Amino acid sequence: MARKTFSLLLLGLALAAQAEEITPVMSDERVVFQTEYGDITFGFWPEVAPVTCAHIFKLVRMGCYISNHFFRVDKGFVAQTSDVVGGRSLPMNAEQEAEAGKTVPLEVVRGVKHHAGVLSMARGADKNGARSSFSVLLGSAPHLDMEYAIFGKVTEGMETLRKLEELPTKREGIFVMPLKRITIQATYWYRVNRPEPTLTLPDTKVCEDDLHELTLRFASQAEELQRVRKKCLPA
Repeated sequence: MARKTFSLLLLGLALAAQAEEITPVMSDERVVFQTEYGDITFGFWPEVAPVTCAHIFKLVRMGCYISNHFFRVDKGFVAQTSDVVGGRSLPMNAEQEAEAGKTVPLEVVRGVKHHAGVLSMARGADKNGARSSFSVLLGSAPHLDMEYAIFGKVTEGMETLRKLEELPTKREGIFVMPLKRITIQATYWYRVNRPEPTLTLPDTKVCEDDLHELTLRFASQAEELQRVRKKCLPA
């Protein structure tokens, strides 16, 4: 009888845990990371982590993730991007470095859980020290709940992540790392419904903000063209 009562108690706790799980509302912005293995598209959950969403979205718009890479692929657990400062193969300008160097606070909401496809900020010992590195969950990881900020979820491209899981890896300390660099070759973003973004500046500054974003992207691409030219067409 005692064993049966204990089993029922465990079942009740499990059902309660499931019942409290919530699915946040996703904003209309979608970000696409392009790799040689396919594209990965994700959206944001600003009602869960507004500061984090705005920060990552701004980094994307500034082109900061272009030439960055997934330095960690731990099958069934996470695929993690490097911090863009130090993780990119392209140099960063001063404005990009300044934004990428900012930290965001730990933003958590009880009931929002770490499942496959969820985006979760990476950090060190400082819970409020996350910058630009984040993980895409490849499976459930309940031990991360309420400890790491969830800010969005993959909407398309889980098949790309499954391809990454099959690549050869090596272990260095706690990290399982791919033997071959998985470069984020290009990034872009778009909106699925409303005509105006919800994570950018007020309407009166949208055009100015968009033009500035394009300027940063062109500057970044110009640096890449110069690098390739010098490599392939030496003087």
